[in-house]
Amino acid sequence: MSESIFRKDATAQGVAKQRLIETLAKPEERIINDPYADRFVLGASFIKFMGHRLNVWLAQKLVPGFHEHLISRTRFIDDLVKKNSASGVEQYVILGAGYDSRAHRLELPSSLRIFEVDQPEVQARKRSKLPEELSNSENMTYVAVDFTHQSLTEQLMNAGFDQNKSTVFTLEGVSQYITKEALSSTIKEVAALTQRASSIFFISYVSDLFDKNPEACFGKGYPNAEKRAKLIMYGSAKVGEPWISFYGAEEIENVLSQNGYSVKENVTLKDLNSRYFAPVGRALSENQLLQLEHFVMAESQN
Repeated sequence: MSESIFRKDATAQGVAKQRLIETLAKPEERIINDPYADRFVLGASFIKFMGHRLNVWLAQKLVPGFHEHLISRTRFIDDLVKKNSASGVEQYVILGAGYDSRAHRLELPSSLRIFEVDQPEVQARKRSKLPEELSNSENMTYVAVDFTHQSLTEQLMNAGFDQNKSTVFTLEGVSQYITKEALSSTIKEVAALTQRASSIFFISYVSDLFDKNPEACFGKGYPNAEKRAKLIMYGSAKVGEPWISFYGAEEIENVLSQNGYSVKENVTLKDLNSRYFAPVGRALSENQLLQLEHFVMAESQN
């Protein structure tokens, strides 16, 4: 793999910020809980002072549905990992882990081996901010990969990855920042790693309609959809992480299929609105739906 699938940390901080905001909600209303998110967020004390409702209200004023989109993505993966680890999956590989804290904040079986893959400098920064005593630390391994001269496969194998064990791989919020060739190469490498055992692959991607016809990615009546779409992409480019790749559902399905994966679920905030937010009285109206990314779960066909 010649191109890194990992990025700078500006957007990682942004996602951690949304996890922090959600964690401030009342326990009976929140969708996810991340007790470590504040460690990665500038101005965390002020965000805590403002509280959940005010922070979400401000997010709705800027880009309606943005907070809920990111939180639904987090919860979707949380559920995927918990369900499959409880069903006997033996390994979990987080590609481009960034400031993800799933290994520590979820109640996962002690038998589940977890590998966090990222660039050495990102991991060093993350570990410096985490407390020394963490749950699941004994079965969690950091896998540092410098793609200028190291292979993902080699580094995972050196870290103890077992090709004979069932595995969940997650690639969250990455595909829009890398070339299609880099994504295809990553999926191909993952498929080769898991030829001997079953595996599940999660990927999020931004629809090509977001670039071509942005209004198609927003709920009916969403205010200034095209302007909001440009604002989101401008903000990402401004911090040095421009979006360069967009996908259609068939395109993603084809690249997964070519590597032995079958798509089992492809959802957006529109689908997860009723699954996660409605039950706690926080359902979004149609004109607040931001279907920024698609969330895909695929299973290997071995």
